[in-house]
Amino acid sequence: QVQLVESGGGLVQAGGSLRLSCAASRTVSDFNAMGWCRQVPGEQRELVAVITNSGRTNYASSVRGRVTVSRDNAKNTVYLQMNRLKTEDTLVYHCSGTLFGLTYWGQGTQVTVSS
Repeated sequence: QVQLVESGGGLVQAGGSLRLSCAASRTVSDFNAMGWCRQVPGEQRELVAVITNSGRTNYASSVRGRVTVSRDNAKNTVYLQMNRLKTEDTLVYHCSGTLFGLTYWGQGTQVTVSS
């Protein structure tokens, strides 16, 4: 059973920073890829950032230059460092991991950016 647990969300002023964490129940390097998505209610999830097991990263154009995805294999944790936050970044952020063709999701953590 794979579990992903996010933390680090909260309320921050526009221009501020947050670091989200995703703790996995197994070694993060086992996953083909891990990433972060966010979802507007009633719409599809938007991929924000992804890191592959080889360490390659990719970002949505809406956040490129403001966020960094990284992982700590020793802590079984993936991070999303978000800087220069905007009010439109206010969403629930979900961690995901792809393993043996299956994608697992965490419950999400709320990020709220005030003006």
